[in-house]
Amino acid sequence: MKATIERATLLRSLGHVQSVVERRNTIPILSNVLIEAQEGGGLRLMATDLDLQINESVEATVIQPGATTVSAHTLFDIARKLPEGSQVELSAAEGKMQVNAGRARFNLATLPRDDFPVIAEGELPTRFELPATTLKQIIDKTRFAISTEETRYYLNGIFLHVSDEAQPVLKAAATDGHRLARVTVPRPAGAEGMPDVIIPRKCVAELRKLLDEVDGTVQVSLSESKVRFGLGTAILTSKLIDGTFPDYSRVIPTANDKLLRIDPRSFEEGVDRVATIASEKTRAVKMSLDRDRVTLSVTSPENGTAAEEVSGDYSADGLEIGFNARYLLDILGQIEGETVEVHLADAAAPTLLRENDKAPALYVLMPMRV
Repeated sequence: MKATIERATLLRSLGHVQSVVERRNTIPILSNVLIEAQEGGGLRLMATDLDLQINESVEATVIQPGATTVSAHTLFDIARKLPEGSQVELSAAEGKMQVNAGRARFNLATLPRDDFPVIAEGELPTRFELPATTLKQIIDKTRFAISTEETRYYLNGIFLHVSDEAQPVLKAAATDGHRLARVTVPRPAGAEGMPDVIIPRKCVAELRKLLDEVDGTVQVSLSESKVRFGLGTAILTSKLIDGTFPDYSRVIPTANDKLLRIDPRSFEEGVDRVATIASEKTRAVKMSLDRDRVTLSVTSPENGTAAEEVSGDYSADGLEIGFNARYLLDILGQIEGETVEVHLADAAAPTLLRENDKAPALYVLMPMRV
């Protein structure tokens, strides 16, 4: 194979595909990127870790069609260090690949294209489109709550499912047992009857990176075991988590009768300031609610105490409740409006946070003893 490509185009595409490749691989071919120079012109780059696969088509001048695989991270590092604006010539023959740009010459080892594994997608019966902005919103407002605990593998992703309520909706949820984030958007055409799926954390991270470069809509195709996202020139395919997501609706409180309305920015800044001295292990912040004010306080055996008053709209009975500061800050960071509603019951019951009852996102946070 032989092809010429602009350095900027090569670098951007390698940036997309090489992040799928694990740094330490016991299977050498999985460290490689597949580069295919196509007859009609253009290059196709592809990388996989056997669970997640990305392939991207880019413009290039093809002199001789063909395909090979070469170390993804090495080629990415080379492309990064080549002079800006240079034309990169890639040619492969007899187990080697030459990379020439300006006065720089590299000769890299390759592995045969036939050894490169491809995820067999099979039939993906459910197909629909989502605006890139909607998909970004779904990911940004839920992914911080994805569990990192490997033993509860079924919580290591975002749960997507459709639901028929007053209007048909698509819901995305993530939880780690301490907090829950859920986003509800109108159900896109074609999503009716789709299976409930759990999209793995790594796929979510790669998808979010790619979405920054997509303006229009994203084609989503899925079955019970695979999902594929069409993002313009790139296609991301992933296996789904094979497990059952818990019935999270049971933990969303519906009868919390104490309502605090507060400015999310001053609340966030207050929590952040007093949490400076919180012990790393518990990160506990106590909230004492009284008429129209919230007192945030932290008592740390090793560091001392801190307290700050934040004004808010609260008229129910007084209440003291504790939260993990980091979890609370994660949620407040996602609130975009002028006020946040905090629905409370007592010091031991889950607390509901949302902008208002029309907001697409809602959050549930479990309290902690302080």
